[in-house]
Amino acid sequence: MKVNGFLKDVTGASRVTKARRELIEHGDPNNIYSDPIRETAKELHPEVTKVRVIDVKDVSPTARKYRFAADLGDILPPFMCGQYCSLDLEIDGTVTTRPYSICSAPFEAREGAEPFFELTIRNGRPGEGFVSSWFYENVKEGDTFKAHLPFGQFYYEPLRDSKHIVGLAGGSGITPFYSMAKEIAHGTMDADLTILYGSVSTKDIILKEELEAIDCDRVRLINVISGDEDYDGEKGFLSADIIKKYSSEDSTYFVCGPLAMYHFVRGELEKLNVPARRIRMETFGAPRDITKAEGYPEIKPALFALHVIRGIQEDLVQASSLEPIAVALERAGIKNNTRCRSGSCGFCRCKLVKGEVFVPAEGDGRRRADKENNYIHACSAYPLSECTVKIPIV
Repeated sequence: MKVNGFLKDVTGASRVTKARRELIEHGDPNNIYSDPIRETAKELHPEVTKVRVIDVKDVSPTARKYRFAADLGDILPPFMCGQYCSLDLEIDGTVTTRPYSICSAPFEAREGAEPFFELTIRNGRPGEGFVSSWFYENVKEGDTFKAHLPFGQFYYEPLRDSKHIVGLAGGSGITPFYSMAKEIAHGTMDADLTILYGSVSTKDIILKEELEAIDCDRVRLINVISGDEDYDGEKGFLSADIIKKYSSEDSTYFVCGPLAMYHFVRGELEKLNVPARRIRMETFGAPRDITKAEGYPEIKPALFALHVIRGIQEDLVQASSLEPIAVALERAGIKNNTRCRSGSCGFCRCKLVKGEVFVPAEGDGRRRADKENNYIHACSAYPLSECTVKIPIV
């Protein structure tokens, strides 16, 4: 490094500042520069996309399909079959988010006079599905939302997956397979899809008419009915026998449905000696009852003090041992980004400074380094004591 002398060196900054100001004064006031890579990245992965509901349709006695188009000049980003969208919602003064699998096909967000994407949402049962019930009962055509998409790893990858996909679906878990079926029928996804769709009753098969309307020899739908009714097709659950009946030697299995179904299907695939590399499972959200999760300690439900640090701001709120820390933050009006709400994406990652939490194994998507350094995902961490967390400022 060249040394010009003490005075010249320490006064160098002022000379640079003077030269910079002269360039600014004589420069073009208009921004003549562009960054095509940055602009493309922003279009493909926007932080937020403003959308409006342009159509609402009943697709079963308990489920509705909502069609969204870009609003206020925004552009829908591309996505892959099986990915999900997270919506910002405000319900009774509480700001929260919820992820929903995109059920429309990717080509529908690129083509046509008004590109769109769709979400199918089922009405929650009494005492369950608070947000889904609110959405089902209140959202109508013309309503606007802030959407975040696309997210998730639940998609077909031809370099990794077999040409024959066996989709194991239960309830509203049919939505990503409807997306795949439409994309295959459109000719923009090169795969064969067999859907084994478990439902309790033929009277409440979600997207039944839409699925049956798909006319493509590469897509096959088999309904499996578990309820006690007169039905000529497959009955019972998605057992090893039924799965084997519709599989090929090298099938890749995609599984989407409620948590209880995951547990059952995993065991059935083990009976068939299916290697883990040929199984894809969608994230499933927070457990309905965390006390039933494997490894949860035998403690009585309790409220604990939760100290929240954001920069120089500190807050003290209450957190229930039965709910993730992310829920406690939302109830207190403290913003902390969440997307998957299943412990996998890492958007709600924060530092556990003090205290003890329970993280269910099935909802623990942390890296090993995060585990070793006491970082948690707020959407899948349940307080077991008074805790202090340090969260990012958003």
